Amino acid sequence: MTTFDERESAFENKYAHDAEAQFRMEARANKKLAIWAADKLGKSTGELDDYIKDVMRADMKEAGFEDVLAKVSDDLGDSVSLAQLRELYTGFLSEAKAELAES
Repeated sequence: MTTFDERESAFENKYAHDAEAQFRMEARANKKLAIWAADKLGKSTGELDDYIKDVMRADMKEAGFEDVLAKVSDDLGDSVSLAQLRELYTGFLSEAKAELAES
């Protein structure tokens, strides 16, 4: 293997690692948002797992987190603005990043 091949392989490995870390961070933030929204909606403990799965499924529709915010916003109606949800989600992303850095 040449130095160039080794360097290319290292960059590919770093990219894969970074992409996986980003995915896990977003998944954790989505779960936190789902738990928060479920509490606002008065969901029971039994309904919580299903709601988390629904929010996670919503994230698979498009790249980014706008689809998650749209789903939660639709569920909550006018009780919380989209701007408030964005701010909340940004906080959950920060928490998730810190938690993953600790583990």
